[in-house]
Amino acid sequence: MVTTDRKLRDVEATPALIVDAAKVARNVERLAAYAMSHGIGVRPHTKTHKSLGMARRQIQAGAVGLTTAKVGEAEVMAEASSDLLIAYPTVDEYRCRRLAKLARGGVTVRVAADSTEGVEALAGAARAAGTRIGVLVDLDVGFHRTGAPSPSAALELAQHVTRHPSLRLDGLFLYPGHVWAPSDQQAGELERIDAPLSESVDLWNRSGLEAGVVSGGSTPTAYQSHLLTRQTEIRPGTYIYNDMNTVRAGFCSLDDCAATIVCTIVSTAAPGKVVIDGGTKTLTSDRNVTAPDSGHGLVVEYPDATITRLSEEHGEIDVARCERRPRIGERVTVIPNHICPCVNLQDAFWLRREDGGLEPMRVDTRGRLS
Repeated sequence: MVTTDRKLRDVEATPALIVDAAKVARNVERLAAYAMSHGIGVRPHTKTHKSLGMARRQIQAGAVGLTTAKVGEAEVMAEASSDLLIAYPTVDEYRCRRLAKLARGGVTVRVAADSTEGVEALAGAARAAGTRIGVLVDLDVGFHRTGAPSPSAALELAQHVTRHPSLRLDGLFLYPGHVWAPSDQQAGELERIDAPLSESVDLWNRSGLEAGVVSGGSTPTAYQSHLLTRQTEIRPGTYIYNDMNTVRAGFCSLDDCAATIVCTIVSTAAPGKVVIDGGTKTLTSDRNVTAPDSGHGLVVEYPDATITRLSEEHGEIDVARCERRPRIGERVTVIPNHICPCVNLQDAFWLRREDGGLEPMRVDTRGRLS
C-alpha cells in the first residue's frame, strides 16, 4: 500500500502534481540495471514526464538518448541529450524543416517513417538545410496503428531511404503496444513479434542493408525486452512514474507510483458521494486499460472509494463503501489511470525531495503538439 504520510498541506493550491524523487530514482535505476544486464539500450520516451530535469536523470542513469513524439518536444529535449528519436510520422514541410534545423545544430536526429511521402519530405528538408536525418523504418508488429505492414514492405521503404544522400538509414522501429498480458505470460506474444522482426533484419542483411538500430519496447513489455532477440534499444515512458494502468495490469506496485495528484474535497452535499477539485482538466477521461470499470484512478486514503464521474472541474467519488466519510476541505491523493496526459495538463509540478522538501519544476514540453 502507498504510504499516506505525505504533508499534503505543504502545497498551497490544489490540484497539484507531486513527484516523489526517491521513487523516480528507484524506477529509473531498476530499468537501467535490467537493460544493462541484457545489453539493451534505454531511450526513454519523454512524453510521460515532459521535463528536462527528469530527462537528465535518465541520461545520467545510462540512457543512450531520448525519445519524443513531436518536433516541438525534441527542440526542448535537445538541451538534455544530443541524440534524439522522434517516434512519430513527420510528413509535413513545416515540421521536417524544423527537424533539419535541429540536425544541422549538432544533434543526432532520427525519425520513424512508414511512407514514401514521409521519406521524401524528410529528404527534401535535410537537403535544403545541408544536413542528414536518420530514418528508422516503422514495422507494424501487431498494434496496427502505424508501420509498414510486412517485412517485405519495410525492406522496400528502407531501399527508398537509401536513394537519398540527405538521409541515413539507421534501422528499424517497432511498437508492441498491443501487449498487455502479465509479464510472465508475454513470451508467446513476444515470440510472434520476434518472428517478423527477425525476418526483416535478415531481409535487410541479404539485400546489403544494415539495421544498426532496432528500437522497440513499451512500459508493459520493458522487463521482457530480452525476448525480442534483434532489439537493440527500448523506449518505455510511463515506467518513470507509473500509474493505475501499470498497477492494475500487474507491472508495478502502488509503491512504485512516483506521481500523484493532491486534490481537495469541495463538496459532500450529495448522498453517498464527495466531490474533489480535479476533473477531466486534471485527471483526463482515460479509463483503465485492463479494468475499465474501476473508475478514474485511485484515492489513496480511501481505497474503497471509486471516482465514478468527471466533468471539467469536478471529480465525483462514491464513498458508500468507505468506513469513514471525507470532510469538506480535506486533501486526498489520487493516482490517475494514465499519468502521461495528466502531466501535460500541468504547467509545473512539485518534486518531493528525499529530505521531504518540495521543489517546483516546470513541465518543459507542455503543449508541444507540433
